[in-house]
Amino acid sequence: MPEPKTTKTKASVAAFIDAVESDTRRKDAKAVDKMFRELTGEKPAMWGPTIVGYGSYESPTGTWPRCGFSPRKANLVLYVLADYAGRDALLKKLGKHKTGTACLYINKLSDVDERVLRELISRCWKHMRAKHD
Repeated sequence: MPEPKTTKTKASVAAFIDAVESDTRRKDAKAVDKMFRELTGEKPAMWGPTIVGYGSYESPTGTWPRCGFSPRKANLVLYVLADYAGRDALLKKLGKHKTGTACLYINKLSDVDERVLRELISRCWKHMRAKHD
């Protein structure tokens, strides 16, 4: 099996976030990083060149972050949509967003209810710990 392209690196999370071009996206990334740190109790690590990840787990395809985010040009992408109880109900209360298979896409933090976002992150973290510990 080929090695995953996204692997944990020793790159600086702070330097990565500080280099985000958009002021809004950079401020949102700092706020989201703070949320993840508080809710997971983990220090972040860079996974590949653009993903800030918290914790890790082993899957058949390699080692991956349990949850995380990426401040991309088009959206702030959060990797928090594992299949856990209450996820869909929370998404209905979140505010303006889009979803992918495991990704939550938001334009800016002010578009969503931060309490609901915190709950999504918390439930994802608990689900991933229970499933992969």
